[in-house]
Amino acid sequence: MAGRSKSTKPGPERTSVKKIRYAVVGLGYISQAAILPAFAHGTGNSQLAALVSGDPIKLKKLAKKYKVPSTYRYEGFADCLASGEIDAVYIALPNSMHRAYAEGAAQAGVHVLCEKPMAVNEKECEAMIEAASRAKVKLMIAYRLHFEKGNLSAASQIREGKIGTPRIFRSAFTQQVAAGNIRLKESLGGGPLFDLGVYCINAARYLFRAEPEEVFAYNAAGLDQRFSEVPEMTSVSMRFPDDRLAAFTCSFGAANRSTFEVIGTKGVLQMDPAYAMAGELKSEITINGKTRQLRYPKRDQFGPELVYFSDCILNNREPEPGGREGLADVRIMNAIVESAAQNKSVKIQPVAAGKRPALDQEIAKPPVDEPGLVRATSPSE
Repeated sequence: MAGRSKSTKPGPERTSVKKIRYAVVGLGYISQAAILPAFAHGTGNSQLAALVSGDPIKLKKLAKKYKVPSTYRYEGFADCLASGEIDAVYIALPNSMHRAYAEGAAQAGVHVLCEKPMAVNEKECEAMIEAASRAKVKLMIAYRLHFEKGNLSAASQIREGKIGTPRIFRSAFTQQVAAGNIRLKESLGGGPLFDLGVYCINAARYLFRAEPEEVFAYNAAGLDQRFSEVPEMTSVSMRFPDDRLAAFTCSFGAANRSTFEVIGTKGVLQMDPAYAMAGELKSEITINGKTRQLRYPKRDQFGPELVYFSDCILNNREPEPGGREGLADVRIMNAIVESAAQNKSVKIQPVAAGKRPALDQEIAKPPVDEPGLVRATSPSE
């Protein structure tokens, strides 16, 4: 379990600086490829102040590269929290470790930005929400597409009725994951549903502007030895209010694909690619037989999260996406896991809807250069 500080000073009182000082916890692929470089775009209100990892070589080399003044091993996390050097943590650890580190940070009066999925089950999510509320610190889940123009524009066009009433959502998010990657470890909260499916679920929710009421799911694995602990793929049907249907497949054993399509009573909106964190995104809307295409250039999708969360801390505003947004997706994923295991549909008690992502949340930052990696590799083969 993560170390915990005895300090209980709440975040709003602790933060009297104009820049929020972050510790990035976990230095795997996502941190090195995206989070650490993103601090170059958050210099107005965000500062990289500390690194936390179990790998001393990563700590040494990355601290030098990014000029980070303080480094800590995992067993020294409590010391990091109590140091007075940080105001917030960005947790980029395996899913099964999110709760312990988020709770430890909150109890020390340190704000929490946590990668998605929020945790591996509802109980852990609720504990994280309670810890942040009790300590009066901010909790945000890192849904990067809530700040990305292409996805926000798609949601806006559907909300405005451009394709009529949205009736059908279809999506695929697939990639080939290399053998030995932590995403293939059940004990660490791995598997395609928690790594990729969360994007499809979240998109269906913000495009339909509703919560699913029932799910049915299948898992498949084939004979590939990579999938001895987690499924190769999961295929899901979700029933939404007003008899709208959403379906998606996520896979760790198929060619790269990242797309969604919403079919309405008057037209169709498609994004392809839709969820990619690097590279251009594209959308296409067809109404009455006429098609219009839009391109959204490659952007840094992580810098906007830092800028937004720091602004929420400095101005004492509740972030969107917050803890309940993370809980909503995890509750749905847990129902999907149950459905696949029991081969039956599972009804869901929806989490009370909060603010949906809107176009006024867009924050544009230029792309970052692809950094060299230190003892980390892309999950894709």
